[in-house]
Amino acid sequence: MLPSVLQRSTTDHVPVLAEEVRHACAVRSGETVVDCTFGAGGHATLLASDLGGHGKLIAIDRDPTVRPYFESFRRRFGSLQTRLLRGEFSLVLEQLAANGVEADVVLLDLGVSSMQVDRPERGFSYAADAPLDMRMDPSARLSARDVVNEADEKELAQIFRRYGEERYARQIARAIARNRPLETTAELVDVVRAAIPAPARFGEGHPARRVFQALRIAVNEELDALERALPAALQMLRPGGRLAVISFHSLEDRIVKNFMRDTERGCTCPPDFPICVCGNEPLLRALSRKPIRPSADEVARNPRAASARLRAAVKT
Repeated sequence: MLPSVLQRSTTDHVPVLAEEVRHACAVRSGETVVDCTFGAGGHATLLASDLGGHGKLIAIDRDPTVRPYFESFRRRFGSLQTRLLRGEFSLVLEQLAANGVEADVVLLDLGVSSMQVDRPERGFSYAADAPLDMRMDPSARLSARDVVNEADEKELAQIFRRYGEERYARQIARAIARNRPLETTAELVDVVRAAIPAPARFGEGHPARRVFQALRIAVNEELDALERALPAALQMLRPGGRLAVISFHSLEDRIVKNFMRDTERGCTCPPDFPICVCGNEPLLRALSRKPIRPSADEVARNPRAASARLRAAVKT
């Protein structure tokens, strides 16, 4: 069963891994929580309820359309200190850390939000015809249209291979270069579908899924942001503070896994050194060796949760 606080939510958005996030974050009354990807406020609602009316919740999001969701959230939890900071989360976290702001919980729910995917005009979905956009911040300079029509063939192939792990990256890039300009998601889907071998069109998932993922990551610089955000989040956390990260594909999860492993290990001396001379101490303690995955029941209720992975750790 989902926590009752979510069943009473003012939005119809149900966050992934809700009970698992609540358990990992273990929010206590009076603490400070930073939700780095506020979205429709699903996880924030969950964690704010555990603050018991006492404490602070700082919401971060680069998408201006979250403002009405935040205002509804703030009215509901009026006794809490709440604040919405608009911007890319790594930059905001770095600014908060530089200003000495401390937190007990930092949560990152990565990837594209349901409210973005469900608005076809934003251009995130390959299932609806819309302008090629994919900007999480609509005021950002670079859009998917710019990348598709201005990047050279070699650069496009690198984007599809690196960010989408697309097997047919070179063929797709070549087809895009031949068919430019492309203005809509449907035009891009048609080019991708025609560029890959027929058997691959009927494999796992939509044939354009990896290309759309790659373009979205490139447009929003998502992996670079994650690599900058994790050290800033660690710096902000008080001793005993909890860091929780939900990722949705292997590229994100690998970055989180490596960061937690390296900060948990501490000593960086070569294995053959008889004693530690680097002086580095463990900074995090992982709450589980493997990522936490959604249950079969949750996936049945919300298929978008199927690829979610939660990693969490405590600052030592």
